[in-house]
Amino acid sequence: MQRFYDFIRRHPTGVDILWAVCLLGFSGVSIVADRTGSSLERIAAVPLAVGLCVVVALRRRAPEKMLLLAIVMGVAQLLFGVRPDVADFAMLVITYTVATVGDRWASRLALGCSLAAAGISRLRWPDDAPTGGWAQTVGYVVIMTVPFVLAWVLGDSIRTRRAYFSQLEERAARLEREREAQSKVAVAAERARIARELHDVVAHNVSVMVVQADGAAYVMDSSPDQARQALETISSTGRQALAEMRRLLGVLRTGDAQESGEYVPQPDVEQIEELVGKVRETGLAVDFKIEGTPRPLPSGVELTAYRIVQEALTNTRKHGGPDAGASVRLVYFDDGLGLLVEDDGRGAPHELYEDGGIDGAGQGMIGMRERVGMVGGTLDAGPRQGGGFRISALLPLKPANQ
Repeated sequence: MQRFYDFIRRHPTGVDILWAVCLLGFSGVSIVADRTGSSLERIAAVPLAVGLCVVVALRRRAPEKMLLLAIVMGVAQLLFGVRPDVADFAMLVITYTVATVGDRWASRLALGCSLAAAGISRLRWPDDAPTGGWAQTVGYVVIMTVPFVLAWVLGDSIRTRRAYFSQLEERAARLEREREAQSKVAVAAERARIARELHDVVAHNVSVMVVQADGAAYVMDSSPDQARQALETISSTGRQALAEMRRLLGVLRTGDAQESGEYVPQPDVEQIEELVGKVRETGLAVDFKIEGTPRPLPSGVELTAYRIVQEALTNTRKHGGPDAGASVRLVYFDDGLGLLVEDDGRGAPHELYEDGGIDGAGQGMIGMRERVGMVGGTLDAGPRQGGGFRISALLPLKPANQ
C-alpha cells in the first residue's frame, strides 16, 4: 500500500488524467441519458465536457491557465444554455487548486467566480431551482455557493500551512548553515591557538636542547660530568616537549581530547619562575623579580604571560650571543599584570621580529601580539637603547569591551 501511495505522489499529473477520464465517462453517460435538453444543447455539451475534463487533467501543471479555461467553458455553457451536469465538478476542483498553488490573482478570481456562480446559474435557469419567495431563492443560492467557498477556504489554508512549513524548513536550514559556519570558525580559531602553542613549545624546548648539545660537545673531553649533566637536561627537555606535543596534537583528532577526558593544565604565572630556572640551567643568566602583591588572574592572562616570557627568553638564547643576559619583571597592578623582558645581547634585527625571518622569529612575535590582543592587552617590542631587545606588555584583568 505504501508503494502505491508513493507512486501516486510521484505521478500527480497521471492521477489527474485518470480522474479526468473518469469524469468524462460520467459526463458522457449524463449527456446520453438527458432527454430534457434540445439537440443543440446536447451537441454543445460534448466539447464543454471535454474542456472541463482537460481542466482537471492539467490543473497542477498550469493552474492559472486552467482556471481561465474553466471560466471560458462556464461562459459558453451560459451562452448555449447547457444546464449544469457532472462535468461542472471541474470548477470546484480548479477553485481548490488555484487557492492552493496558484498565483494570488488567480486565487482571488476563483473566489469571486465561486461567489457569483450560483447566483448567475439561478438567473439563467430559474426553473431548475425550487419555486417560492425570495427567502427560498437566497437560501438556494447560499447552499449552492457553500461548496465552492469551502473548496477555496480549504485550498487557501493548505497554501498557508505549506508556506509556514517552508519558512520553518528555510529557517532550520539557515540555522544549520550558521551553526556549521560558527563551528568552522571555532575549529579554525582552535587550530590557530594550537599552532601558536606548538610554536612556543618547539621553539623553546628545541632551542634549549640545541644549546645544551653544543655545550656538551664542547666539554665532552675536558669535563665529562658537565657533558653528562647537559645530556640529562636534553633528555628531560625532550620528554617534556614530546608530552606537550602529544597533548596538543591529540586535540586535533576529532573528539579524542573530550572523549578521553585527558586535560592537561595550561602553564600559569606561578610556573614562570620554574621556566626561568630551566633557562638558567642552559647557561643564560636571567634576573627574575616580582613586584606588587601576587593574586589569582584569569587563565587566559596567565597563559599569555607565560608564553610571552617563554618566547622572549627563547629569542634571547637564539640571537643574544654567548655572553647575553636577561631580566624578567612581573608587576601586579590593581587592574592588570605588567611584563618586562629585556636582554643585553646583540639581538636580531627589529625587522625580523616584525616581518618574519630566520628561525621563525617573525612568527613568534606575531603569536605574541595575537595572544595579547585576545586578552585585550598591549604589547611593545623593539631594540633597547644601548643594545639588546626589550618586550613590554600590559595584560588587563578584563578585556576593554567588558
